[in-house]
Amino acid sequence: MWSYVLRRLLLMVPTLLGVLALTFAVIQFVPGGPVEQMVAQLEGRQGGGETAARATGYRGRQGVEPAQLEEIRKLYGFDKPPLERFWQMLKSFARFDLGQSFHHHQDVWSLVRQKLPVSISLGLWTFVLSYLISVPLGIAKAVRAGSRFDAVSSLLVLAGYAIPGFVLGVALLVLFGGGSLLAWFPLRGLTSANWDELSVGAKVVDYLWHITLPVTASVLGSFAVITMLTKNTFLEEIGKQYVITARAKGLDERRVLWRHVLRNASIPLITGFPAAFIGAFFTGSLLIETLFSLDGLGLLGYEAVMRRDYPVVLGTLYLFTLIGLVTRLIGDLCYVWVDPRVRFD
Repeated sequence: MWSYVLRRLLLMVPTLLGVLALTFAVIQFVPGGPVEQMVAQLEGRQGGGETAARATGYRGRQGVEPAQLEEIRKLYGFDKPPLERFWQMLKSFARFDLGQSFHHHQDVWSLVRQKLPVSISLGLWTFVLSYLISVPLGIAKAVRAGSRFDAVSSLLVLAGYAIPGFVLGVALLVLFGGGSLLAWFPLRGLTSANWDELSVGAKVVDYLWHITLPVTASVLGSFAVITMLTKNTFLEEIGKQYVITARAKGLDERRVLWRHVLRNASIPLITGFPAAFIGAFFTGSLLIETLFSLDGLGLLGYEAVMRRDYPVVLGTLYLFTLIGLVTRLIGDLCYVWVDPRVRFD
C-alpha cells in the first residue's frame, strides 16, 4: 500500500503542474488584463472594455506615456517574460505563498480565510443534511423496493435534482422572502445588522433564520445521487447469499439490515465521504451566493475572473487542486479501511 501511496503522491506533481500551466497559458491570451484596465482608467474611461478589445500592442493609448506604461507593467509583474513569471509563481506556490491580489491589495490566503466561513456554512449544512436524510431514505426505499413509497419518493428526489438550485432559490425568495407572499425569512446575508448586540441564543436563532433559504436551495439537488446510490447498493447486497443465510437462521430483519447489509453496502458511501466532507469547506456556489448576497468563495472566484485578478485565480486554483488530489487519495485509501480484501497491486 505504501508504494501505491508514494506513486500517487509523485503523480500529483505533474497533474498539478499541468493544471497550472494550462490555466497560465490561457491567461496570456485573455484580453482586458490588469495593465489594460489601468490604462483605461488613466485615459478617463470606466472599465477596460474598449482597451481590452484592442489590447494587442496597446493601440489607442493616447495620453499614457511609454515610461508610465512600463511602470504599470512592472507594478503587475508583466515586465518579465511569461516563462520567467510562471517559474516565479511555481517557486512561490512551493512555499505556499499564493501571492497578492491586484484588486483587493491583500494576500490571497487572507481573502480565502475571509470568504471561507460563508462557504463552510453552505457546504457543511448541505453535506450534513444530505447524508442524514438521503442514507435512511435510500435504505427505506431498498427495503420497500417496488412499492408506492419507493415510486413517490423517487419522483420527488429526481424532481428536486432536476430543478436548478438558483431557480429554487428565486422561488423561495418570492414565496417566503417577502417577494410576493410571505416575509418569513430575510432576503440577504448570514446575520442581521445588530448581530453583535444579540445574546448567544439569539445569535444562533438569527444565524439559522438567515441560512434556511440558501441551504434549502443548495441541498435539494444533492438528495437524489446519495439516495439512489444507497438504494442500489442495498438492493445488491440484500440479494446476496449471506443475507439469505442470515434470514434462514432466524436473525431479526433489523439486525440483518443494520449489522450485516449496512457494512457492505456503505463502501461506496464511505469512500466518497472524504471528498464530500472536504468539499463542504471549499465549495462555493456562485449563483446561490449572488442570489442571497453571501460573500463566499464562489463570488470571490467569479469576481477574480471578471476583474482579471490573476493571483487570486491561480492561487485558489493551486490550493483547491492540491486539496482535491489529496482528498481523492484519501478516498481511495478508505477502500482498504472499509474492506480489507482490497489490494492496490
